Amino acid sequence: MATNDEIHDEDSPYRVHSRREIVSLLTSMMERNQLLSLLIKGGSESVITSILEIDEDDDSVVFDAAPSAMLNESILQSSRIAFEALYNNIRITFTSEKAHQCVYQERPALKITIPPSVVRLQRREYFRIATPIAKPLRCTFRVTRPDGSFDTIVTLLNNISAGGIGITDEKKLLDPTVGRIYEDCQLEMTDNTLVSVKLQIRDCKEVKLASGKTVNRFGCEFIDIPRAVLAAIQRFITKLEREQNAKASGMI
Repeated sequence: MATNDEIHDEDSPYRVHSRREIVSLLTSMMERNQLLSLLIKGGSESVITSILEIDEDDDSVVFDAAPSAMLNESILQSSRIAFEALYNNIRITFTSEKAHQCVYQERPALKITIPPSVVRLQRREYFRIATPIAKPLRCTFRVTRPDGSFDTIVTLLNNISAGGIGITDEKKLLDPTVGRIYEDCQLEMTDNTLVSVKLQIRDCKEVKLASGKTVNRFGCEFIDIPRAVLAAIQRFITKLEREQNAKASGMI
């Protein structure tokens, strides 16, 4: 499972390096007004955007700016930016080291260099979507102690795909060892549904917040997930995607 800000080597067969193909793909997405998720800070912050212009002579791609000045500033200060979209049922991802402020048709916009590569995954389960920031969701871990008692560790759910989740452990209580499996986890979804899942730690990064506090951010993979639970998660992802698209288009 790839993290938000990194595509691992196992995805290399799906990575496109041809500039002609990349420009053609991005142009097609632009012409169809395809919405993309722009993610920063390891996926903990995101905004829905779209491509406004592709300039091969300038080696640049221009995007809609974020709706708030604060979020725009966070994007401009980020050293790594990730983009994700589901286009024709194919997950499209690419990254940029830096975004620059610009003006497009007399309105604020953002500009990045044309990406040197793009990953195209035709497996729906790899599409990852950020969860609502205004109403944070949680994933609760029930951890068995050596004496047989239990600890309950509550984490924030940052994003979700049918392959796994991204979480924040604010108190840094979870064991960050890659490969560690947690058998008893409760995943919260926006319709007040809780599902039980088994999770394996695939990635852990210590992140320093603006307040100066440090937290651990994990990438976790679902293990032996029941078909009914997977179906519920896929319905949840579809619901989130529709809500975010509706919000971006001004319908809600």
